[in-house]
Amino acid sequence: MKIMGPPRDSVEASCHIIFDSIEEGVFTVDLNWRITSFNRAAEKITGVSKQDAIGKPCIEVFRTNACQSDCMLRRAIRTRKPVFNVPVYMLRPGAQSIPIVVNATVLKNEAGRIIGGVETFRDLSSLSKLSTSFNNCYSFENMISKNQKMLDIFSTVKMIADSDCTVLIEGPTGTGKEMLAKAVHNTSAHRKGPFVPVNCGALPDSLIESELFGYKAGAFTDAKSDKPGRFERAQDGTIFLDEISDISHALQVRLLRVLEDRKYEPLGSVRPFPTNARVVVASNCNLDRLVEEKKFREDLFFRVNVMRLCLPPLAERKEDIPLLVDCFISRMTQKQKKKVLGISQEAMAALVLYDWPGNIRELENAIQRAFVLCDSELIELRHLPERLLSRINPGSLTRGTTLREIEKITILQALQRNNWKRAVTAESLGINKNTLRRKIVAYGLEDKAPRSKSCRLPKSPKKKAD
Repeated sequence: MKIMGPPRDSVEASCHIIFDSIEEGVFTVDLNWRITSFNRAAEKITGVSKQDAIGKPCIEVFRTNACQSDCMLRRAIRTRKPVFNVPVYMLRPGAQSIPIVVNATVLKNEAGRIIGGVETFRDLSSLSKLSTSFNNCYSFENMISKNQKMLDIFSTVKMIADSDCTVLIEGPTGTGKEMLAKAVHNTSAHRKGPFVPVNCGALPDSLIESELFGYKAGAFTDAKSDKPGRFERAQDGTIFLDEISDISHALQVRLLRVLEDRKYEPLGSVRPFPTNARVVVASNCNLDRLVEEKKFREDLFFRVNVMRLCLPPLAERKEDIPLLVDCFISRMTQKQKKKVLGISQEAMAALVLYDWPGNIRELENAIQRAFVLCDSELIELRHLPERLLSRINPGSLTRGTTLREIEKITILQALQRNNWKRAVTAESLGINKNTLRRKIVAYGLEDKAPRSKSCRLPKSPKKKAD
């Protein structure tokens, strides 16, 4: 008995049901670029009905900013290679612009002959909202990070919110010490008062004392009227003393007295004035070392070292680079009204490979330069600073460098920085130890680990000659 297969009409009906149930928009074109099929998701995303789309040139229906200059279907048919995950903007009826990601490949008949192309696309509007929500999970005040050390700092700042204790912030230049000081202020009971920053390194010794404590009329020749100091202006708020390591020993003595007695004395005054300003100090040098070198008073160090927060350099938190780049691009897009969708994978790989001696400030400046020079929807390698490209090997960043490869590079560099100590590396990357172990195996990084002397087999002792 011959078993009959399902009727052809039934198979085609099933295919149409599957075609319309796909969440991604899908349409096909013939070699004249006219649409031959259009699924339900394509109708929903484009805002064009299937009836209006079939038979029309795809450029009239699927209107993106890449259709004229770099059509994905034309590229796929010309190169005979599929195109994957290209971000573009699509214009819907009513002039509404939405972000989408596009894939394209050739369409062949049963004989293997090219008869057209097929394009799939996905609406990124909801994904953008999800990304914003994701970023919010790692944001604190105006700072953003998913590095475990930074998350611990955020937690500590929340814990000391109700305290008036002095806070010492240490970290290299450009790591965001002033932003962290503002976060301390904004989460404290002093948040309704002023935040008064003082860059101690930028003021000469002859001026810094009068800047901090003010002076009375007649205190010196040109003092014709009273001038309030920064401590007076910071009343009920927070005073931030940046680069405190640069102040002279004489001023260190006066500052110590203010911190102990909570009173300051303006130049030329005959009586002290009370202050309730919270004091936050910062230094880009290690104060312990300066104390040992007798360049910073030990008693003042003990007075300011009540709550110590140490910001890691960007080279130790490279997992934050994609987050920071997205944040900078989004901020610049809103400010300058220029549409830049993001950054290419090759350019992102270059950012991850670079060591960033200038830290976050240098990264922001690099993205700002690239944003200004960008003449397309994506920031490319050619838009990045020459200094950055000269310190890495741009030739190794071939087109198509994936986020998977970037993650592999990041994990390898973190392992090398931490001498292949997995627990420390996992903590610095903000991931679980088991997750790190699986990624090391998946990326084949075990072979790159230096061979430990303890792992080598002991040599057999030589027999003494009789």
